[in-house]
Amino acid sequence: MKRLLFVDGYNIIGDWPELKALQEKDLEGARDMLIEKMAEYQAYTGVEVTLVFDAHMVPGLGKKYRQYELGIIYTKEKETADECIEKLVNETKRVDRQIYVATSDFMEQRVIFASGAYRKSARELRTEMEQIEQGIRVDVEKTKTMKARTKLPIDKEMAELFEKWRRGKR
Repeated sequence: MKRLLFVDGYNIIGDWPELKALQEKDLEGARDMLIEKMAEYQAYTGVEVTLVFDAHMVPGLGKKYRQYELGIIYTKEKETADECIEKLVNETKRVDRQIYVATSDFMEQRVIFASGAYRKSARELRTEMEQIEQGIRVDVEKTKTMKARTKLPIDKEMAELFEKWRRGKR
């Protein structure tokens, strides 16, 4: 079953302490950090992620593009992220899909739930993201230790001898 996650970008930025603090100094930096975190989330979980940002923060005609294999949408002027997400949920819902929406906007959660999607609060998403980051750290450490070992079943003395030969030392 295919799983989709639509993320209300500015709602999440305004809720996660590290992003909220960064937003006050550097809104673009906070967006970039959220995009990177959601790319990690997507890669680790296999859930297809689309981030939606309100036009009121970035005025214009709206745009859609892909970055790090994520869908990123800036809504049209006078269109909220909530409206865009509701439309996306209705366009993509099918029996073979699980659709999640990450937002802490209570009214939006109710509308989304009524549309047949699952709601995920900003806090739930952050907790999940912290677990994923911990899992990534563990996987990286395992990979490092696996690479350090040789694939040949030899003792330490032989491994040192082979390493000397490899480096051209006798």
